[in-house]
Amino acid sequence: MERDAVRKVTDAKVLALLAHPLRRRLMDVLKVDGPSTVGMLAERTGQAPANVSHHMRMLAGVELVEEVPERARDRRERWWRLVNRAVRWSTSDFDADPATRAVADAASALNMERHAELVRAWQAADDEVRAAWGEGPFSADRWLRLTPEELEELGRQVVDLFARWAEREVPDDGRVRESVFVFAHGVPARP
Repeated sequence: MERDAVRKVTDAKVLALLAHPLRRRLMDVLKVDGPSTVGMLAERTGQAPANVSHHMRMLAGVELVEEVPERARDRRERWWRLVNRAVRWSTSDFDADPATRAVADAASALNMERHAELVRAWQAADDEVRAAWGEGPFSADRWLRLTPEELEELGRQVVDLFARWAEREVPDDGRVRESVFVFAHGVPARP
């Protein structure tokens, strides 16, 4: 599987594993910080190394992460990296079976909760931290009138825009660049 590819998840077992909050966070750390050891992941998430190791093995079992043996300094050190740069799923892929649809719905709900949790944490940050970012943090929303095909095209454009920023060559200008979480949802709704 090509490492840069986006993995489309259509297996309910994989989606259920992905929906676990700590596993999601571990994958986020790997996405932001790159290959890491269990110790590094434990430190960044505040979890016990044995717990992190367990969850990494579960993610590896469904090929969401993989070991990077060439980075290890000895046989005890285990490095991990993401297999794909991103994962996506559509709840409609799970419509045929009520049980798997329930898994997909739960995964989507947990995903949205994770997004909201990150925004709430920012809003709770102290004034000094918030002042350091000035007018950078943003929230944007619009009501649009679209066909299903137009919404699909808008989604592709947003995903492509995020990908360009995420995959850009980071300038070597001596400036500190912090991790920033950006998300967008486009769903049919009524005001």
